[in-house]
Amino acid sequence: MRDSVTMQEVCVNEDRPPEFVEALAKGLTILESFDATHNEMTLSEVARRAELTPAAARRSLITLVALGYVGQCGKRFHLTPKVMGLGSAFYFSAGIDQAFQPDLRAMVERFGDASSVATLQEHEVLYVAHYSQQRARRASAVVGARYPAHATSLGRVLLAGLSDDQLDAYFAKVEPVALTSRTVTNREDLRRIIYKVREQGFATTVDELDYGVTALAVPIRGARGQTVAALNSSGYSGQVTPEILVADRLQELRAAASRLGQNIARNPVLESTLSS
Repeated sequence: MRDSVTMQEVCVNEDRPPEFVEALAKGLTILESFDATHNEMTLSEVARRAELTPAAARRSLITLVALGYVGQCGKRFHLTPKVMGLGSAFYFSAGIDQAFQPDLRAMVERFGDASSVATLQEHEVLYVAHYSQQRARRASAVVGARYPAHATSLGRVLLAGLSDDQLDAYFAKVEPVALTSRTVTNREDLRRIIYKVREQGFATTVDELDYGVTALAVPIRGARGQTVAALNSSGYSGQVTPEILVADRLQELRAAASRLGQNIARNPVLESTLSS
């Protein structure tokens, strides 16, 4: 008998093509359910995080263990290094290193600190490229890291690139959480911030993702002018302020974003990947 599905699954089934493979989707959802705060989980925890029935989660976990993507220690499951191969396949096949790293390195060589490129994945930003000279302990911006969009300069630029209907859908679905005492979580305040980002073409944040992180971000636009990614430059709070970042780095950041946009436009596979 077919496993019962969650309300989330019921709501999106109408948009799925006839060839949609439910079992594959469940397996991928399980892989995505692991993160820094859920690096190992029991079967019931995986089922709850992935919004699956225990029976469906069990079958998917058994399959992923057999394929080598998930390991098991007693009653707890964890990802294995083999999962990294999926990310590296995207990184190299899409030409991320050639397209982004030269400008990221140039930004860091000129200003120090760190620079990143990210895309919007549902309600989170996903870092697809990063270069840094920073050594302090703080929220990691390594390739593949994901953080709530509302708390980052990159995320606010990407949210500003959405249509009004898409932004409404985002706020209807997401419950903004406070990552620090300075994180803006009120929906109306966030909406006003995002509208301002649309007008000025950049976003700044101070200590909202993590204490000690002050950042400035601008959009990277595709061939049709749509926002496909965002580029930022960040530094240590106390050493830099939003005003300093805007005065010293905004012009160079926009020039770099323009070059990156041209690189993306010349690579249809990369643009399609970032826009998906």
